Amino acid sequence: MEYRNIAIIAHVDHGKTTLVDGMLKQTLKLGHGEEIAERAMDSNDLEKERGITILAKNTAVEYGGVKINIVDTPGHADFGGEVERVLGMVDGALVLVDAAEGPMPQTRFVLRKAIELGLKPIVVVNKIDRGDARPEEVVNLTFDLMAELGANDDQLDFPILYAVAREGKAYRDLDQPQDDMHELFDMVLKEIPAPKVDLDAPFQMLVTNLDYSEYLGRIVLGRVQRGKLRKGEFVQLMHKDGTMTKTRVVQPFTHLGLRRIEVDEVGAGDIVALAGIEDAQIGETVADLADPEALPIITVDEPTVSMVFQPNTSPFAGKEGKYVTSRHLNDRLKREVMTNVSLKVEEIRPDEFKVSGRGELHLSILLETMRREGYEVQVGAPQVITREIDGVKHEPVEHLVIDVPEYHSSTVIGVLGGRKGQMVNMEPQGSRVRVEFKIPSRALFGFRTQFLSMTQGEGIMSHIFDGYAPWAGDLKTRQNGSLVSMEDGVAFAYSIFKLQDRGSFFIDPSQDVYVGMIVGENAREQDMNVNVCKNKKLTNVRSAGADEALTLTPPKRLSLEDALEYISDDELVELTPQSIRLRKKVLNPSFRK
Repeated sequence: MEYRNIAIIAHVDHGKTTLVDGMLKQTLKLGHGEEIAERAMDSNDLEKERGITILAKNTAVEYGGVKINIVDTPGHADFGGEVERVLGMVDGALVLVDAAEGPMPQTRFVLRKAIELGLKPIVVVNKIDRGDARPEEVVNLTFDLMAELGANDDQLDFPILYAVAREGKAYRDLDQPQDDMHELFDMVLKEIPAPKVDLDAPFQMLVTNLDYSEYLGRIVLGRVQRGKLRKGEFVQLMHKDGTMTKTRVVQPFTHLGLRRIEVDEVGAGDIVALAGIEDAQIGETVADLADPEALPIITVDEPTVSMVFQPNTSPFAGKEGKYVTSRHLNDRLKREVMTNVSLKVEEIRPDEFKVSGRGELHLSILLETMRREGYEVQVGAPQVITREIDGVKHEPVEHLVIDVPEYHSSTVIGVLGGRKGQMVNMEPQGSRVRVEFKIPSRALFGFRTQFLSMTQGEGIMSHIFDGYAPWAGDLKTRQNGSLVSMEDGVAFAYSIFKLQDRGSFFIDPSQDVYVGMIVGENAREQDMNVNVCKNKKLTNVRSAGADEALTLTPPKRLSLEDALEYISDDELVELTPQSIRLRKKVLNPSFRK
């Protein structure tokens, strides 16, 4: 059978997963009662809730007798490790660009990887039904970006399609819209090269993804580089350290639609799954038993942000979670490193682990997954990972793009200047302005919330790692201190009411608190110890205003990302399956002075 292997790459929210939905709907013959859900490829709960793709996943469709393997990739740079390893499985890429926004920072990041690997791009201008769409301009911007990233002449001679992915339409000519995607499929068959296939050579496949089945154990995914493999055959698993393990393939699978299909034989050029290879890791090679030869190991960019993970030690530890000890935490982190290639874990002490990742979002998704699984954990503030280059301390910097209404631009530029940001480009776009900055990564911790309130929710920001630059000096990103509980007990509405003018609260009345727990944000710079467990003294004297209802300002609800952005270096976030609490590292107020 003939194959085409393509990846779909784009900035977050430009419509990759929706485009895959359209491709599946138009090529799958569904059985009775079957239907394709919206964003069908976003299979885990967190992806559905947040509307983002976190894990790279593959599917396949058949068109005109050719099998097209499609890999849906994440748009967030924090999940760049997923993107880097799956691009090696494909021969071409659909580069999706929003018809109004144009190429954004994450488009640049993924496109750079695709161009380095020599993949053939097809540019798809999506959302051309938007009122502010500017398709011709966006195509020119994409061409400029590819030229800047060093694309060769063949890559720069890219074909262009216009799409409304949500309605399942894609066509070549703006003046002749079509009702389906047949022109997209035709173009993939014509433009994307078929994989070079040698079925008689010794078998070879690089493990690029892992999955797990309760019945079959570990499943390895990858593209067969050469040769073929039958069910029940023995292979050599070639480890990164050069050792080899003889192992048997219990069941090979190929993909069609959202299903894995059991087959007796798989061959070169296809993206397949193999069950039965138990101790495989990402980046290792499954090779022929008689003539094993290793493929190059996948290299992934270094992490830029780290956090310290510890088991929960607060007075409420063990009340809500199932897994509370350092042994549980150690086992869970070791398991995560097996599949999450861009994550690194170091054991500082038996009950303290330094976990490094691509960014705050990368680490917060791991924390959110762990608390849903029943873990209790406490983590410190995110820190950037610095490097020593020629004896000078360097730190990671980000390329930041903000898109704001014109009347908010000066405020935002002023705040970013105060955070050591350097403006590199500014261009008006109608009533909005697009500004680009180079800014230290640590300056963006906690900035998103402030940015949204400054622009009244109208601003769009996205940023991407842009290399290392000399240390920019001290930064002050947080203006306010914390309100810290000085008593154990239950919070009363009466005491919260009396303290309201001192700051904003994170807790509700009748919530349990402990000494050292952060209950709110102070209106001033310093921390302040408060007693929220004091109730009104009851007397038998009645006066006219004695029983007036207390009007409380609703508390600030902090999400996990908000909490990680808020805390300073002497504070921790305590996570349990039911709660997110903030606390001081040292709980006793007299020891904190």
